[in-house]
Amino acid sequence: MSSQPNVHAPLPDLGPAAAELSRLLGGVRDEHLDGPTPCPEYALRELLSHVLGLSVAFQDAAHKKSGPTTGTPPGTVAPPELPADWRTALPGSLAAMAAAWREPAAWEGMAQVGGLTLPAAVTGRVGLDELVVHGWDLARSTGQDFRATPDDLEISYAFLAPSKDDPAARGTAFGPAVDVPDEAPMLDRLIGMSGRDPGWTPRTVR
Repeated sequence: MSSQPNVHAPLPDLGPAAAELSRLLGGVRDEHLDGPTPCPEYALRELLSHVLGLSVAFQDAAHKKSGPTTGTPPGTVAPPELPADWRTALPGSLAAMAAAWREPAAWEGMAQVGGLTLPAAVTGRVGLDELVVHGWDLARSTGQDFRATPDDLEISYAFLAPSKDDPAARGTAFGPAVDVPDEAPMLDRLIGMSGRDPGWTPRTVR
């Protein structure tokens, strides 16, 4: 995953995607936590734990910190147990992630996340894509509507598109792309590019 961003484009703002994910947390009921998600290996409680972990990792990446939070490849360890205070901890951590990437210095130089050291301008876009795609996961898992800005969808799609037919570039973070018609809404095309079925609902799980 190494799409090269347009260095002359305005820096992405992770705030709207982080805020949408936080909004969706308000619709999570306790009975949802053991339910399925579009990530086959995660029940919802594990997805939420993953999101909490990545929000911390991307804060550290923005601050150019290296350590366990940024050096652990995805999928190599199971998400930790979801903390009891997740309903307050997650929104705060998501807001802190967005704030960290509002600093121009966050986008300069190199940054490590998921065990990979990439140009920081790419790393920040990875973080945005994580927020958008997992926001959709959360919405679908809990029967809520999902909203994303057109800019966020375009940036995330442009980030994923070059890896569509390159399994090595997709790494372990994304499954094979799902074919979606070119005339489909951008959100559906992005979700398909991320390896998910845009038509997924909990009822489609067998």
